[in-house]
Amino acid sequence: MAKIFEKVRLGNLELKNHLVRSATWEALADRDGGPVAEQIEIYDELAQGGTGLIITGFTSVSASDMYFGGMARISSDALAQRWAKVADVCHTEGVPVIMQLALGEYVRDRLSIEVDDLTDGDIKDVIALFGDAAKRAKDAGFDGVQIHAAHGFFLSRFISPFFNHRRDAYGGSVEKRAKILGDILADIRKKAPGIHVTMKINCSDFLPGGLDPRGAMETILIMEKAGLDSVEISGNGTSVAGIRAGVNEGYFLPFAKGLKPVSRLPVILVGGFRSIECINSALADGIDLISLSRPLVREPDLPSRWEKGDTAPAACVSCNSCYNTPGHRCIFAGR
Repeated sequence: MAKIFEKVRLGNLELKNHLVRSATWEALADRDGGPVAEQIEIYDELAQGGTGLIITGFTSVSASDMYFGGMARISSDALAQRWAKVADVCHTEGVPVIMQLALGEYVRDRLSIEVDDLTDGDIKDVIALFGDAAKRAKDAGFDGVQIHAAHGFFLSRFISPFFNHRRDAYGGSVEKRAKILGDILADIRKKAPGIHVTMKINCSDFLPGGLDPRGAMETILIMEKAGLDSVEISGNGTSVAGIRAGVNEGYFLPFAKGLKPVSRLPVILVGGFRSIECINSALADGIDLISLSRPLVREPDLPSRWEKGDTAPAACVSCNSCYNTPGHRCIFAGR
């Protein structure tokens, strides 16, 4: 258990342990995209619960992104002032916090524009949206930002050969499809210097003709060369049902283990971790940090429970019923 609760540095961030709250959709933001009291309470619970690093849920960089109801946004300076409350509650407990910057769809003139139909001006706009959002996150007190390039959202589709059939500077090869990520990173560095920048990416789209492990690996190495600070490994279809401690945990671990020998990037790994034993094994394999999502929905104080000596696996049964509740709360919490 000691390895999990050793202090660790992630770039310029100091973490009290190796556990991360992975970005988790809350569907609670108000109509403007700002956090409501219940959201702030969620982050307060997580920070008090002993997690070493918190990554916020999907936070759109665009005011016109209407991908989901209850969508959080960081698309204006006024919203940045409101999100500062989330940074404050995390910092009060000494927990660094990273804002996940995302785009569900790119909208022009009230129409959703897919990858192949983007103009050069559209692409420049996307890049600026992320850079401006990173500046707002930094101004709000966040310690870092995460470029969300996973789970089938806009950037995930952009870097996937299944969706991107462009034949210009932004398509036709892994390197060209990844160019938008490098351009976003450069814009963030210009507008929010010094902030930690991580990226979430699928190890595979699990889709014929989509991003495969080889393409994902190459994309990560391109971003490492561009100056990325860390990477979180995920994949499409992340919320696998029926996870059992010691049986089928850590389902993206093979990819992450394959990345470590060829990359110096700190690797954050999400995907079905439920037990101290499996987490320690992954850390022993060289994985730097372990992300938890559903287990912290049911037990926001799980890290503290483990550290205090109750080392039973996470109580989460991977039923995914939380996705169908208001605020995505666990249906078993408190029972």
